Amino acid sequence: MLRWAIIFFVVALVAAVLGFGGIAGMSFEIAKFVAIVAVVLFLISLVAGGLRGRGTRI
Repeated sequence: MLRWAIIFFVVALVAAVLGFGGIAGMSFEIAKFVAIVAVVLFLISLVAGGLRGRGTRI
């Protein structure tokens, strides 16, 4: 998912350099949204894994 955020960010940079302000702004907003979702999902999985624990081995 973080790969999509990087792709949209690169598209935004290229569009900004070429002068397409609307496309650049929209791509940046999509990249920001996808990056935030990726971070939230990472934190949720981190907390869930921490709460679950490793268990005991016999």
